[in-house]
Amino acid sequence: MDSGVFVKIDDYKDVVDVIGLIKEKLSHAKATIGKIRDLKSREDSELGEWSSKLEEIEGKISDMDAVL
Repeated sequence: MDSGVFVKIDDYKDVVDVIGLIKEKLSHAKATIGKIRDLKSREDSELGEWSSKLEEIEGKISDMDAVL
């Protein structure tokens, strides 16, 4: 025989509400992680550009030093 679980309607509604809130929070957390990943990617790209420019400047200074 299959025995069911009985809960009060109010308790059931509370649980459904809490589950809804948890889903909402998870959705917000995923969106936040996505934004952080995007920022990190842009930051990495920017740092790469700066590094390239510094190497270029370093090369030019080396060339100038060799000429002088």
